[in-house]
Amino acid sequence: MRKLLEKTQSYLSPERTQFIQSAYEFAARAHEGQTRLSGEPFLDHPLETAHYLADLHLDAPTLAGALLHDVMEDCGVGFEELERLFGAEVATLVDAVTKLGRMDKQDTQEHNGAVLDLDDGHYKAASLRKMLVSMAKDVRVVLIKLADRLHNMRTLKAHAPERQIAIAQETLDIYAPLAHRLGIWDFKWRLEDMSFRYLQPTQYKYISRLLASRREEREQYTALMCDLLAEGLSKASIEAQVTGRAKHIYSIYKKMQTYDVQGKAFHDIYDLFALRVLVQENQDCYATLGIVHSLWHPLPGQFDDYIAKPKENMYQGLHTAVMGPEAKPLEVQIKTHAMHEVAEYGVASHWLYKEGDSVKDTKFEEKMTWLRQVLELQQEIGESEEFMETIKTDLFPDQVFVYTPKGDIKELPAGATPIDMAYRIHTELGHRCIGAKVNGKLTTLVYPLQSGDTVEILTSKVAQGPSLDWLNSNLGYVKSGNAREKIRTWFRKQERGANIERGKELLAKEYLRLSVAPDHSEVAKLFQYDSLDDFFAALGSGSITTNQIAARLTLLQERSPEELQAQVNGPSSGIKIRGVGNFLTHVARCCSPIPGDEIIGYITRTRGIAVHRKSCRNIIKGDEPDRLVNVDWGATRNLYPVRLRIEAWDRVGLLRDITALVSGDQVNIASMFTQEDSQEGTATIVLTLFTQGIDQLSRLFVILEGVPGVINVTRTELDESAPTEKSAVGGESEPKRSIHAQRKNGAKSNKAI
Repeated sequence: MRKLLEKTQSYLSPERTQFIQSAYEFAARAHEGQTRLSGEPFLDHPLETAHYLADLHLDAPTLAGALLHDVMEDCGVGFEELERLFGAEVATLVDAVTKLGRMDKQDTQEHNGAVLDLDDGHYKAASLRKMLVSMAKDVRVVLIKLADRLHNMRTLKAHAPERQIAIAQETLDIYAPLAHRLGIWDFKWRLEDMSFRYLQPTQYKYISRLLASRREEREQYTALMCDLLAEGLSKASIEAQVTGRAKHIYSIYKKMQTYDVQGKAFHDIYDLFALRVLVQENQDCYATLGIVHSLWHPLPGQFDDYIAKPKENMYQGLHTAVMGPEAKPLEVQIKTHAMHEVAEYGVASHWLYKEGDSVKDTKFEEKMTWLRQVLELQQEIGESEEFMETIKTDLFPDQVFVYTPKGDIKELPAGATPIDMAYRIHTELGHRCIGAKVNGKLTTLVYPLQSGDTVEILTSKVAQGPSLDWLNSNLGYVKSGNAREKIRTWFRKQERGANIERGKELLAKEYLRLSVAPDHSEVAKLFQYDSLDDFFAALGSGSITTNQIAARLTLLQERSPEELQAQVNGPSSGIKIRGVGNFLTHVARCCSPIPGDEIIGYITRTRGIAVHRKSCRNIIKGDEPDRLVNVDWGATRNLYPVRLRIEAWDRVGLLRDITALVSGDQVNIASMFTQEDSQEGTATIVLTLFTQGIDQLSRLFVILEGVPGVINVTRTELDESAPTEKSAVGGESEPKRSIHAQRKNGAKSNKAI
């Protein structure tokens, strides 16, 4: 408590500091004798919560509210007592935080008579909705809640493993993005790293070891760069503070995933070495940028001006990446001290509290308009999953800024399409959209818009309405939750009978795709519909998507990974090796390396690349160094076999188009069988694939159905026999062999395919 008072004395008056002391003493008496699940005194929790908020320089009522935030729930203290002792402002804050906690507990205890897991989408959507409503009334309620969650994550090890994973996932899905949107970087990176530690402990330890192994080298290099830049700024008479900037573990993990797809390795990440430069005025930022680029060569495409175009969470600064000495990429962030305060503390820095009087920044209201828009939109959205989808797409990702032909600027989520633009301008324009011109050129409706694009929407003269395909996320027509909800609303307003029929057709098609035949009522119950007609109407109107249907149907047909692996053997490692493209790889049995071991690849004659430990005696004693390649561990993946049956009109290049698209989606093909029907002019192809899960499988259906000539794609059982070729009199011959065997024997049935 003495440390907390020392923090507050630096920016609060003695009277306000005494007010916080009184709140602490009351909380100490109320929580006396209580302990947490970890065995620590309960008072530690509200005290740590207040410490986090004092670091943000929040006002006395907020710190008092943090110290008292559990006394109503756990100690039976009433609103009137708090109001009498600490005033209406503190009592209201504590009451709001308490109500959030109580509603969360009620949701986890009872949901249609069943226990609700924190990982449930309805719970997450309801929890987020309540926090946004609370934030609209007073943003300090959510700041207390974020600080509360930050300390809970620090003591998460006291919970059972399944609860650890559920709470960590909720933190990563809701609390960390909220901290990002509010611009509180210090909270965001801590919440992400602690969540990542529980969700993917192997990857967390792996990256930690990578960073630790090169920490001394990185610190020495960064110190040298700081000295060089500080000397250059001093010569230019620019007063600046130059420091190294640490990259947190979860952000490195996400960058590694991106680089993995591009075939790059850990050492290619350009911002592992990073500098932060703090200057006095805006013009000093641009002068500093010039000096940085004069010292080191800038990397193309790695400059961002967030001063001229601030982020939605109020962040400002200049970002550039340069090639430093020793050919090491170096990221440099340039900000004023005021910009840095906003970057670290976000929305909290825009609430100025002096002697208990709240004075809002005049720009703060403008920067929070996104919150009001969401709260207006939530009244139109009935389903929790739809609300969660809208929040995730419209509030949390980065933005792009595009122009109308008249020069008006529109803000959209990154990856937004012309359809998103049409609905952002006007709902009716979206309903009539049939095409678009971007920068004067015709483009497809799935084109991802870039900042600075000028977009002209082409419309039909007659209102035909949107297509239900626009709601299929695998097709990429719509990115923003705003557009998706307006499309759903249009379908809801259509005749109920038409929606019911459309829903029946979609469900029948999904049954055929996945080769399942459950009872309609079972599937409806999975979506909490008692009436089949209501369920079909929701499916036909787009309120329920085919992606959701596929995911829920697998719950009825679920088999364990052990059962699947018993039928078809998957890749021996389930690990993608970075740095070797799409080569076949397998873990060598002689030394059996595991993630974290130093490894090297050996090019075999028949089985692709064998991955050995560098200390393996077979590698050390080997006499063919030309067959060794450098490899690195990628992310561990669980792959599961699935068999698809494709019926198509036979044509030249059919097999090539199918395999190219499957490989393009990073899916391994384990086996392939083909057969043709010369009388009908059709071909049947059966593929056994290894997928990461139902999401990837659902996307494959859409991709394969888009191949020219494909009639339908269905899922079959793994233990079904291979396709057989019918004879001219309707009999059956022996099952067809694999495509490799047929090519060897020169079978005619594969020439056209």
